[in-house]
Amino acid sequence: MKLSEIMKGIDIIGSYSDTDVLDVTQDSRLVKQGSLFVCVKGNTFDGHSVAREMIEKGAAAVVTERDLGLDKQVMVSDTRAVFSSVCANFFGNPADKLKLIGLTGTNGKTTTTFLIKQILENTGKKVGLIGTVQNMIGQEIFPAKYTTPDPYELQGLFRKMVNAGCEYCVMEVSSQALAQGRVNGLRFYIGAFTNLTQDHLDYHKTWDNYFRSKRVLFENSEIAVTNADDENGLKIVENLPCKTVTYAVNTNNADYCAKNVRFRSNGVEYELVSDFIGRVTCPIPGRFSVYNSLCAAAVSLSIGIDYKDVISAISKSNGVKGRIEVVPTNTDYTVIIDYAHSPDGLENIITSLREIADNRVVTVFGCGGDRDKTKRPKMGRIAAELSDFCVVTSDNPRSENPTEIIKDILEGMKDVSTPYTVVENRKEAIKWAMDNAQKDDIILLAGKGHETYQILPTGTIHFDEREVIAEILGE
Repeated sequence: MKLSEIMKGIDIIGSYSDTDVLDVTQDSRLVKQGSLFVCVKGNTFDGHSVAREMIEKGAAAVVTERDLGLDKQVMVSDTRAVFSSVCANFFGNPADKLKLIGLTGTNGKTTTTFLIKQILENTGKKVGLIGTVQNMIGQEIFPAKYTTPDPYELQGLFRKMVNAGCEYCVMEVSSQALAQGRVNGLRFYIGAFTNLTQDHLDYHKTWDNYFRSKRVLFENSEIAVTNADDENGLKIVENLPCKTVTYAVNTNNADYCAKNVRFRSNGVEYELVSDFIGRVTCPIPGRFSVYNSLCAAAVSLSIGIDYKDVISAISKSNGVKGRIEVVPTNTDYTVIIDYAHSPDGLENIITSLREIADNRVVTVFGCGGDRDKTKRPKMGRIAAELSDFCVVTSDNPRSENPTEIIKDILEGMKDVSTPYTVVENRKEAIKWAMDNAQKDDIILLAGKGHETYQILPTGTIHFDEREVIAEILGE
């Protein structure tokens, strides 16, 4: 492909020599003969510092933000901002041939995207999915490294979806992806909002930055579907030209409302009320399942799917790995794995389990290292106030000392009377909880969810809680 085709529609500073390009990357380690290297400045590394070296390595050209005195440079005002458009042009702008549905919010994105995909597929649509657990094209599964991939991988997935005949792509859109411009240039048919609570402040630094990054999705959406019960739900679409569709449980002033909600051990039931009334049965327990399925319904109805088809598809849902996942144990207690790793996520899952528990809720949890430290005591207090017993352990400590992370958690628990124990090794903590379980207890393993690894100061190890549970039962 010609360099001029890849730079089409992008504002160029000065002139450049056209040439053939075989690949595009912002990663200096991936540059090969014929690559276009986009010099992006990150927190610890500036691609401009190796631009000359990349040309010597065989790069066809380099995209820069300043004049480096190189014959093969193409200058733009912001390399990070244009990288998404560069990748889109390289892959032939596949997103233009897809109806994009993007979900953003602190909690609920993964389950809701899966529900939307299942609803659309139930009506005969071929759908791609991009998210935290996995990426999918129809029923074909591709591994996911990030919630929202970098622009090169993202555009490559779009191309595969178009080639496979997909009409829709449902994707999780993270705040980091929005802030870093990974979805720059994309136009979403529908942008949907789940909720907004404290998370990722280690990256965004302030609440306003976090909020503004989320709002970017709706600035680039034709239709906004938003949670009217969340205090930020209407604010996030305020003064935007997109059509707004609302859903709610606690108010009647929404386009789609859930009424007469009933919680079961095997799911939730409610009446979906709009200009029709339909009875929804969602086989995923927990209060947040009402919101997730209601959001999925609102999105699907906004597309034009008949409400009877929406209700039918929700009733057939199989749930999502690592989201309120019941692990078979053949015991008189229940073990549930959930990804809850923020204060609000932990509060939601424990509160939901209390509504269906016949005995104690025992919460096994920790907090991630190298992340927002302020949420550690908050999560400690939430777990202590809502659980009957807590086992405080390690999550993904990363480069931090696990003992110091646990100390931060315990600060939030010191004024709460709920009994707890500390078992730093996560496998031993799970074993302790199972060995001391009582009849009809619910043991919640919070924080890891779908992950099959643990990031320790010494490196990353394989760690799948399902395998850990099976091994403990085998012993």
